[in-house]
Amino acid sequence: MSLYQTIPWYSVLMWFGVLVGLMLFNELARLGKWPALVLFLVLPLILTFTVWPQTAGEGSSVGTWFHWAKVYSSLAGCLGFMALRFIKGADKNKWFLFFPAFILALNIGEAVARDFQVYFLNADGLVPVDGVYMRSGVWNLMNGVAGILNIVTISGWAGIFISKDKKRDMLWPDMLWFWIIAYDLWNFAYVYNCVGDHSFYAGAALLVSCTIPAFFIRKGAWLQHRAQTLAIWMMFVMCFPDFVDNSIFAVKASLDPNALFLVSFLALAANIAVFVFHFAKVFKYNRSPIRAEVYPDLAAYRAIAAGR
Repeated sequence: MSLYQTIPWYSVLMWFGVLVGLMLFNELARLGKWPALVLFLVLPLILTFTVWPQTAGEGSSVGTWFHWAKVYSSLAGCLGFMALRFIKGADKNKWFLFFPAFILALNIGEAVARDFQVYFLNADGLVPVDGVYMRSGVWNLMNGVAGILNIVTISGWAGIFISKDKKRDMLWPDMLWFWIIAYDLWNFAYVYNCVGDHSFYAGAALLVSCTIPAFFIRKGAWLQHRAQTLAIWMMFVMCFPDFVDNSIFAVKASLDPNALFLVSFLALAANIAVFVFHFAKVFKYNRSPIRAEVYPDLAAYRAIAAGR
């Protein structure tokens, strides 16, 4: 059993190049509101009317409703988070603080809908569907359920705050490492299930590019890192879909049913574990996952919240 058909050495080097590039652009966006506005407002406005109609049209592997929805929802997330970070008093508005949780749940929900849709397509991996090869199976249902559990365990958005340094990062103390890992496993399984030939880069490299800074550069800012790296990647792949499809660096998924089952099983198992742990905390301490934070007793939470 293998996840991919072959992975040439130059594709491995390119994987690290994509990883470093995404992290560098994320750090550029963290410098302040003007670099971020150029990246997430000015640039996509130009591309929407000049490039994407030609490169991401019907028949291309990024010409589906999902890819167009994903690029704009990720950009909306970046701009909404910028508003929280840079508009005076926005981070004190409880309704504005709900926005990060809403846009995150919306993005997960879009992918859950796609997993279920692929299941009912009854694709067999022999004929391209929406520009990509895919194989439908129980793994789509498993991962769809994992995504729903991932949404259910989002909590503590009322505790989001903005760092007091020049970068004004959006910090979310209740979004801790175990939820992030469960998300990563779920999201990789989604990309592998539904856009398998893109998953080497759009799954693995993209997820690692926001997980590394969340664990080692700016803890607590995972969602900000995730939105920015996702938006950067989506803009790139909408411009150059052949990079992941037909270039010499493209890495094709094996579509092995055992591999598809395994990645979705791991995602489901991880999200069940987080779900059980999450609601054990809720019931043990009588905490509301909607109105309050769930993990204030954990050291990882306190390390982030100390900067509030």
